[in-house]
Amino acid sequence: MVFSSLIFLFRFLPAFLTIYLLTKERYRNLVLFLASLVFYAWGEPVYIGLMLFSTVLDYANGRVLEYARAAGQEHLARGILAESVLINLSLLGVFKYSGVLPLPIGISFYTFQTMSYTIDVYRGEVPAQRDLAAFGAYVSMFPQLIAGPIVKYKDVAKDLENRSFEAGEASAGIGRFCIGLGKKVLLANQIGLLWEAVQQIPPGQMSTLTAWAGSAAYALQLYFDFSGYSDMAIGLAGMIGFHLKENFDYPYSSKSITEFWRRWHISLGQWFRDYVYIPLGGNRKGILMQIRNILIVWALTGIWHGKGWNFLIWGMYFGILLIVEKCVLLKLLKRLPAVFGHLYTLTAVLTGMTVFALEHLGEGLRWLAMMFGSSGCLWNGQSVWLLSNYGLLLLFCIFGSFGFGKKLAGYPAVWAISLFLSVAYIVDASYNPFLYFRF
Repeated sequence: MVFSSLIFLFRFLPAFLTIYLLTKERYRNLVLFLASLVFYAWGEPVYIGLMLFSTVLDYANGRVLEYARAAGQEHLARGILAESVLINLSLLGVFKYSGVLPLPIGISFYTFQTMSYTIDVYRGEVPAQRDLAAFGAYVSMFPQLIAGPIVKYKDVAKDLENRSFEAGEASAGIGRFCIGLGKKVLLANQIGLLWEAVQQIPPGQMSTLTAWAGSAAYALQLYFDFSGYSDMAIGLAGMIGFHLKENFDYPYSSKSITEFWRRWHISLGQWFRDYVYIPLGGNRKGILMQIRNILIVWALTGIWHGKGWNFLIWGMYFGILLIVEKCVLLKLLKRLPAVFGHLYTLTAVLTGMTVFALEHLGEGLRWLAMMFGSSGCLWNGQSVWLLSNYGLLLLFCIFGSFGFGKKLAGYPAVWAISLFLSVAYIVDASYNPFLYFRF
């Protein structure tokens, strides 16, 4: 089930909110847990057992870890932590990278969440959760189950224990959801049609301008698709009293790749920082070790997204850029007018997004070559036709991705318009993908 579907908007969500609000507060975690299982089972009934296994496994691991630490049994605690990480990564590896079994939706996200829980219990940063329904609600919470943001247990522990319905927060959540729905349906889906159209053009007929327009369309589709989903997730969570952290902060307005990755998929970056980069030593052991740690993190970031070589290359590409910036380039960029930083960042990002989008390396390399002039044709009639049909939408998406007009998102009238137009589109739509489902 996806948020941008009529069955979710007009059946599942109203039914869930009605039951949830009529339920006494002490039973609401159970209602959320059961509703989330229904939500997940709607599209993945075969893999509901896998999620339940992960939930029960790390619930038990947390309880044993807390006991072991309290009893001073450090060897037992380390063994339980190692077992938790090993089993979770093994499940992720088998289902995501073996190529033998279909990929369960959301497994990358809920696996990282359960691992962060056991790690934090081991570190003594959070107490073990004693209520299985509350822990199940944390793992399977349907607002962010499918594509994040990745939620660390310590960030929602208080909300799991004690939350209440507040009209102001619920209203803000509804607004956030409507804006996210509009970003997904009215912007991501529409600009995605340009990307689809450009992909159908034979390489011998593609101009440099068309190649850049296609890459820009994909980058914008990915941004509005994923950030729109994050907005909807944050909004839905807000309706029921959870406070999820931001996952995007207008990354295309960045003036460096370092800044870009502080603004894009923030929850994933913070997860790797807290559970990989800092434990490896971060920047505390000299520049060479820091470079090593950055490369490890970005290799893992690429692998997290998929098993294709393009994802690993994409991760290493950005890792190397971050190292170059840290060692040399950031100082230079600070001395130059901001426009140079923006142009450099957008060029680097679009190059990387092209590698990300095209899983076959040969196809990706040919596309990059066309972007940088191998076609021998700057533009042609096809370029003019595409821009005449999609140019206004492309400009609108570019300005929107930079944050122009973001104040409008605070007006209830804009929420209503976004919801109305989105529903009108969904009723007649045949193109309604969620790009991050495959990650």
